[in-house]
Amino acid sequence: MKARWGAVLFGIGVFVVVIAAGCAFYVAPTVARLPYDLAMCKQGETEGCLRPSVARAENARFLQTKGGDTPVVAIQTGTLESVTEVQPRPDLTDKEMTGPLEGDTVVWDGYGTVKWVEQNYMVSQYKAELAIDRDTAAAADWKKQYLQDAGPQGDSSVTFAGQLYKFPFGTGKKTYQYFDRDLRKALPMQFQDTEVIKGLETYRFQQVIPETPLNFSAERLSGLLNAFAKGATSGQVTYSNTRTMWVEPVTGTLIKVQEQQKKTLTPDTGTPTALLDGNFVYTDQTITNNVTSAGDTKSQILLISRNLPIGLAVLGALLLILGLYLVTAGRRSAARHRAEEISDAESGVSA
Repeated sequence: MKARWGAVLFGIGVFVVVIAAGCAFYVAPTVARLPYDLAMCKQGETEGCLRPSVARAENARFLQTKGGDTPVVAIQTGTLESVTEVQPRPDLTDKEMTGPLEGDTVVWDGYGTVKWVEQNYMVSQYKAELAIDRDTAAAADWKKQYLQDAGPQGDSSVTFAGQLYKFPFGTGKKTYQYFDRDLRKALPMQFQDTEVIKGLETYRFQQVIPETPLNFSAERLSGLLNAFAKGATSGQVTYSNTRTMWVEPVTGTLIKVQEQQKKTLTPDTGTPTALLDGNFVYTDQTITNNVTSAGDTKSQILLISRNLPIGLAVLGALLLILGLYLVTAGRRSAARHRAEEISDAESGVSA
């Protein structure tokens, strides 16, 4: 009986170990990928969805340009609010992600606005459409990608590269490439340290962009010089940014972002003019939302990729050991019982 039960337990143990391996090597990798059905969060949702990210720059200096009957070109001071939204496009993913992109990439639309809070005035906005690699969360090469904004280039042509709205699942302590919209290229984003935000461990990364000339058109540059540097015949607009990001490493979620942006008009004669000088930081509500969402997703990923496989493997190992023990004990018991029967039979014959 012991041997029979041992064989049953051994078989169950083998099955459990196989399930553990399946969770670790087949199920877990599918969980740690960008899903096709990712969408914006609805009321009350916190898991498996996207929320707008809101950053504010208090006491910022910025350029206001306003057309109409009474045009305005002036430097203002106030609170700027930057809102970034991402809208997955499963319809375009199904239609456009073919060939080498099929199955491994998704199409996202990105929207950004910057508003002057005190005056409820729209300072700038942009729209982007790009392909995102489901494993690395970095931009993929797609011929129909575009970026519409009021940037120096003044057109929609762009080649996205590197990270944009997210870091990869399993973010490492290393340097990544992160895309900058003003320069329209990816630049190094270096790992700095580990930091806890609202009880959640994050990796802090930083990208330092030194003062760099922007390729403004002659018409736009002339307009700025006429407004802020009378008598100047030439000049340039430079841009710098210190971008710091706190990333939850298991999910790759951006928990907190800070950008110290500057744009300066420097004429050939006269005083430079700050066109933008603002320190944008995620609001506390955005950080709280990101911590909640990343924490929930992290728990699910760790459950499927680590806790469940380890638990099943331990259970399977115990069942295998117990099964082997019962089989061995059962065989020994049977052998002993058989030996006793033979001994009794031999004693009976001798008598």
